[in-house]
Amino acid sequence: MPAEMLAFGQQVLGQQAFSQLLGAQLDAFSHGHAELSLPVVAGLLQQHGFVHGGVLSYLADNALTFAGGSVLGDSVTSEYKINYLRPAKDAERLLAVATVVGSGKTQAVCRCDVFMLRGEERTLCAAAQGTIRKAG
Repeated sequence: MPAEMLAFGQQVLGQQAFSQLLGAQLDAFSHGHAELSLPVVAGLLQQHGFVHGGVLSYLADNALTFAGGSVLGDSVTSEYKINYLRPAKDAERLLAVATVVGSGKTQAVCRCDVFMLRGEERTLCAAAQGTIRKAG
């Protein structure tokens, strides 16, 4: 079942043109949990050499929605908030790890940590929380 769920999630991510443009990957997907990552390339940086905040925000938003969708089914973001804790600089990849905090029949509250990855080093750069709603 976990491998089937991950394969299904990867299929859904593959249908998102913007995710494909960024090179995002769904690395883990299980009940109440999702992990998305993407490579850091020059085109994602802002003028100070940091990964643009919009990229961090995209990654958190999508990870939150995958985590919520893992318990609700087809879902969309209702709202979320992100805190940028430190600039994402000199990273090879970004990793968003999202979990469901609580859920009901139509919505789930989820949280997400976004990390910079450099080799084996993992540094927290942003934290987000959001409400995910069942689509339809």
